[in-house]
Amino acid sequence: MSWFPLNRAMGTAGVKCLKITSPSIFSRRILPSTFRAAAPGYVKTRLFSTAEGDSPSPEPVSLATPPKPLPQQARVVVCGGGVVGLSVAYHLAERGWTDVVVLEQGKVTCGTTWHSVGLVSTMKATRTDMAMTRYSADLYKQWEAEGEGVGWKQCGSLNVARTLDRMIHLKRQHAVAKTMGVESQVVTPAEIQDICPVLRVDDLQGGLWIPGDGALTAPDVAMVFSRKAKAKGVQVIEDVGVEKVITENGRVSKVVTSAGNIKCEYFVNSAGLWSRELGKRTDPRRVNVPLHACEHYYLVTKPITGTNPLMPVIRDYDGYVYFREWNGGLLGGGFEPSPKPCFHQGPPDKFEFQLLQEDWDHFQVLLTEILHRVPAMETAEIRQLVNGPESFTPDSRWLLGETAEVANYFVATGMNSSGIAGAGGVGKQVADWIIDGRPSLNMWAYDIRRFIGHHNNKRFLRDRMQESFPATAVLKYPREEYTTGRKLRCSPLHTRQEVAGAVFGETMAYERAMYFKLDDDDSPENEDRRMWTYTKPMWFEAAQEEYWACKERVCLMDMSSFAKFELEGVDGYSSASEEVVDFLQKLCSNDIDVDIGTIVHTGMQNKYGGFENDTTIARLDHNHFYMICPATQQSRAWTWLARHMPQDGSVHLRDVTSMFSGINIIGPHAQQLLADVSDISTSRSDFRPMSCKKIDVGSASGVWAMRLTHTGEDGFILYIPSEYALHVYDILMSAGKDYGVRNAGYYALRHLRIENFFAYWGLDLDDRTTPMECGRGYRVKFDKGDFIGKAALEQQRDHGVNKRFVHFQLEDYDVNLDLWPWGGEPIYRNGRNAGLTTTCGFGFALDSMVCLGFVRDFDDKGVEQILKNSNDFVMKDAKYEIDIAGTRFPAKPSIYTPKQNVTYVDPSFIPAPQKV
Repeated sequence: MSWFPLNRAMGTAGVKCLKITSPSIFSRRILPSTFRAAAPGYVKTRLFSTAEGDSPSPEPVSLATPPKPLPQQARVVVCGGGVVGLSVAYHLAERGWTDVVVLEQGKVTCGTTWHSVGLVSTMKATRTDMAMTRYSADLYKQWEAEGEGVGWKQCGSLNVARTLDRMIHLKRQHAVAKTMGVESQVVTPAEIQDICPVLRVDDLQGGLWIPGDGALTAPDVAMVFSRKAKAKGVQVIEDVGVEKVITENGRVSKVVTSAGNIKCEYFVNSAGLWSRELGKRTDPRRVNVPLHACEHYYLVTKPITGTNPLMPVIRDYDGYVYFREWNGGLLGGGFEPSPKPCFHQGPPDKFEFQLLQEDWDHFQVLLTEILHRVPAMETAEIRQLVNGPESFTPDSRWLLGETAEVANYFVATGMNSSGIAGAGGVGKQVADWIIDGRPSLNMWAYDIRRFIGHHNNKRFLRDRMQESFPATAVLKYPREEYTTGRKLRCSPLHTRQEVAGAVFGETMAYERAMYFKLDDDDSPENEDRRMWTYTKPMWFEAAQEEYWACKERVCLMDMSSFAKFELEGVDGYSSASEEVVDFLQKLCSNDIDVDIGTIVHTGMQNKYGGFENDTTIARLDHNHFYMICPATQQSRAWTWLARHMPQDGSVHLRDVTSMFSGINIIGPHAQQLLADVSDISTSRSDFRPMSCKKIDVGSASGVWAMRLTHTGEDGFILYIPSEYALHVYDILMSAGKDYGVRNAGYYALRHLRIENFFAYWGLDLDDRTTPMECGRGYRVKFDKGDFIGKAALEQQRDHGVNKRFVHFQLEDYDVNLDLWPWGGEPIYRNGRNAGLTTTCGFGFALDSMVCLGFVRDFDDKGVEQILKNSNDFVMKDAKYEIDIAGTRFPAKPSIYTPKQNVTYVDPSFIPAPQKV
């Protein structure tokens, strides 16, 4: 038995001590019971230094049996014998896909599953998060009831708040949880003390009690997944490493392993810490799997007076820490604000049942908070400080789904230290994705196609870990931006905008001006106002001025970050070629065979009628088209187009995002301003809305001018060869002085498009939303011929929709005093849950807060009903409220853009009222 001085851990002089006992707890508790029985002496927990160039300590003697013979082929090969990979295999088998092989380079659970603390919480940031973790919890509870022995104990969770903002966050979660039937209760500090007497509560604002949450033994869950999968025919093979994934014609073909080759149709990368390195071993084109390992610490004590087996899991994320009961003592860990990335050169192949070197000095910030929240810990005897690696992603969300680079190559990794809570739900969704072609939930927030190649850069990933690791605990405000990995993709206008006072955000690594500072933004009276908040933000007045400039004068907005593609036939501009037209007609629900110079807004639907892409397409010439998509769709849109390209090579697809800069000219003076600097007439009769022309601007040539703005306001977007962008910008700013020209940012665009009822892909629209449901049925041309999703849309047209997109104006609401809606707020119709908001913003012309969202009809069991007449359901005999952190505000509904006192609103952005 050894002793550890408390003053070293605390960084202060003192007489108290932390007692450390040995041997390692893991040889008798954390390892799955099946492995403990087979090889009780195998694990004397080995330490590994993360310093560059260090090697792991010598291998212990292996007691493993010889590996099973490798099959020559399988329908699905899963790489990774952790809890997530085994869950994918189990769920595939549950749906009848039993020709599945799981390959593990070491022993099952030997990576990170074995040292998981086993916390299962259903209270997450979004409805999709909650749905998946609730599925996991229900599955584990069921198994425990069936005698599977996963160690489940339903002890509940207490999420506590030290600050008012954290309390608002918890109340927002509570509001959403109620709509899903997840039991939770907002509690006071006194109630927290009653539920868990060992906690200090005098500095708390309150908390959230979730009685259905619990904890378990993570490796035992993995073993149950494995056992049940094998019972249905899945092969789980240990001591076989994946060396390479071979592709043919852009699809998975076979897997090269240390024991031979396996032909397969599908491959699932669930390799945890090794997932990024495994992605690089794809031949001929590597797969990007952006994640990086970090050290993750927790300590375990001997029994402490006052604890009991049903003590709730405590999350005090304002102090970065969490706790759970462990064999009469406490397990306490956390997500420190200054983490230690590790394995920058990639984890070693043989890192089995190992830990990293403990670092008490680094753990001090967490230890301080642990002792603060649980004073009884000061005299506790400590069994061990655990330092186990975990992998994290650039935005702290899981990496799931089919990759952009290779068809039928799926990932289920990057669990951000929540693998056990997510494993059940993730396994189900990925299995559905493979079998059905899409998951059963909207998974865009986790879809690996949300990233581009840049996000896989090692230096970027290591730097981003400083924010993504603590993001598990740190309160993330609406629209809050990351500060690491910035200024990587900048438009030519970036420096001009910096000088003009731009405050930048980032999407797909592209810097975008969100707003421009006002002269008094740094005044003393504004010092207490915050950029990120749940209430009126400090940029409100700046966005308001830019908004009104777009309405009354003219503004320039840099739109260079939009994804841009060119599609051209092999015969170029030949009038005899129709390859691109035929291709786009199959993919688009609107009619693309329009006059040269015409612009079409269209969806690209999947077979269910949902939006795979929401795009603007300009016909530049007979067989030459220009496509504009939201920036977040750069990978997704390219993949959808590439996967459907004619096999004869008759259509050429180019990503020209970086080749063209975009300048949006918005406002009633936009027409005259462009006329002053160009060589064309910009009158509405000569340059009609939704048309494009190739023009000169100043001394720049080859500029594509399009009469649309993506806001609902009149104006133009200029797509300029990037080398001319600065010249065009300077010409416009100089010529626009007499018209009151100014810069505007994306916050102004967002408020304009929300007020004008313009849905945006990824925020309002997704692959589970159809044009018939969002008021865009008039853009679907059923008589043009066949296209993907036509049958599903005809079904909705004839029989009704599942939901309807609605514009709400909040009533009895004070924008200066009340909490703001930011999206994801519950909508109530006649007192019953009817859906969630999607995006929200203040409508300056309407002088009210506007929320967009989908309204549904749920029966008493929560089952969604078909809306045979959606207009009547939304508008007749309906009283609406929107719940913002527990306060319900009356809301006035509309199914079309409300009338405004404005000069012009682009009719192409006003959904026509429809009866479905």
